[in-house]
Amino acid sequence: MEQRHLGRTGLRVSRIGLGTLTWGRDTDEHDAADMLKAFWEAGGTLVDTADVYGDGESEYLLGRLMEGLVPRRDLIISTKAGSVPDPERRVDGSRAHLLAALDASLARLGTDHVDVWHLHAFDPDTPLEESLQALDLAVSSGRARYAAVSNFCGWQLAKAATWQIATPGIRTRLAATQLEYSLLQRGVEREVLPAALDLGIGLLPSSPLGRGVLTAKYRTATPADSRGASEHLAPFVEPYLDDTASRIVDAVRTAADGLAVTPLQVALAWVRDRPGVVAPIVGPRNAQQLTAALSVEALTLPDEICRALDDVSAPVHRYPDHDWSTL
Repeated sequence: MEQRHLGRTGLRVSRIGLGTLTWGRDTDEHDAADMLKAFWEAGGTLVDTADVYGDGESEYLLGRLMEGLVPRRDLIISTKAGSVPDPERRVDGSRAHLLAALDASLARLGTDHVDVWHLHAFDPDTPLEESLQALDLAVSSGRARYAAVSNFCGWQLAKAATWQIATPGIRTRLAATQLEYSLLQRGVEREVLPAALDLGIGLLPSSPLGRGVLTAKYRTATPADSRGASEHLAPFVEPYLDDTASRIVDAVRTAADGLAVTPLQVALAWVRDRPGVVAPIVGPRNAQQLTAALSVEALTLPDEICRALDDVSAPVHRYPDHDWSTL
């Protein structure tokens, strides 16, 4: 699998990442083991998790599998901290919480460091410089190799990244940001991507298949074994089952038919090769779904197909994103 630099750093990661959101909850140890081994054998290196995935079970399962199945040195482990299961406070970006959460993640993963550590979300109740100092401390102590953020909007990302590069050699440059990005969700193109490109931050798209909808499996009904039928994830899929999404899915199917490939391959190749993207994070439930995602490695979409998909899925970006004189 082709490797790409993570932002403006020397770290190289596989251009498809393996997500573990459902591990330890909807994905059992047998399926997780099959996927991790297949991913590694295909040349995949970037494995993404978080301390809240499965209430910690995702990290714990990944740690167990690294003990004997796949060498730790062959993987780039990315995890996150900051999200909390508290109805009164969904995010805790305090230095105390973040560093304690990192130590707990390392214990579950059975390793002395993670390769990429993300602030999972922006905390409006904690000074940003306090949250960012946790990243600096994690890197300076060797518990994390690179620092990143997740789910930051454009101004939040720009503020965080600028703060970090304002004192070179003391603060840790942000290597990456992770947000949802697909043909069904192109909101990052408004401000996040321009900021990331300008500041040398790599984008790791989550839900690159539009929460599974871009595979076209929801065209006529909701499959009983799909996320859309899952108690936990049905509300996550439902927003993309509207008429707008249907038109985009139809365009993806048309492109796939013309190229003799699958809608999954078309949708994943499109986002993988967008400017600023380092590695889409796919979240298969089993090895068969992972194999389908990894098959995109050999596919590059023709320019005319990319333009057609761009047009049919184009978000409305007007003032101030476009020059006012053209409006």
